[in-house]
Amino acid sequence: MSEFIYPFASRIAGVDEVGRGPLVGAVVTAAVILDPARPIAGLADSKKLSEKRRLALYDEIREKALSWSLGRAEPEEIDQLNILHATMLAMQRAVAGLHIAPDFVLIDGNRCPALPVPAQAVVKGDSLVAEISAASIMAKVTRDREMAELDLLFPAYGFAQHKGYPTALHLEKLSLFGATPHHRRSFAPVRNALLDAEVAMAARAAF
Repeated sequence: MSEFIYPFASRIAGVDEVGRGPLVGAVVTAAVILDPARPIAGLADSKKLSEKRRLALYDEIREKALSWSLGRAEPEEIDQLNILHATMLAMQRAVAGLHIAPDFVLIDGNRCPALPVPAQAVVKGDSLVAEISAASIMAKVTRDREMAELDLLFPAYGFAQHKGYPTALHLEKLSLFGATPHHRRSFAPVRNALLDAEVAMAARAAF
């Protein structure tokens, strides 16, 4: 984490998102202000951690952080706004939910949402900035749990396995069973599955 030069600020929030690529569910964001007096060992990009380690760090962040908050944009908002703007909105919601106001925000990626405090985008921030690593862990554990819950509602789709990403299995199930109410209608594979269902329905009605 030492490669990154921190801005001069006393309460820095790190922000990250999970779920821009999946075809189903919300995009989930988190904002975290760490407590310098209660350091957390082993923070890293959530994708590079084992699930067991992620879960342990998730609990530790909840316990030790000065403040943390989750934000989200639902599939309907993603379809209406597009995924980039919906992600920015979810990030704004995460920052707004912090019960301690940050004086600077560091955001993973290459662009910042409009915020009431100074902010800086950090490419590969989830590997360079402890606060962003913490946010990535909070967001990923939260979204993975939501996918596990969705898997119970729609067991045929394999959501617990692929987390909604457009894997071969997911695309196969989408083709077989069509879209659930939680799928993002504006994403091409879902849009195509809906069109195929309409064509099949029209063909059946013609007979």
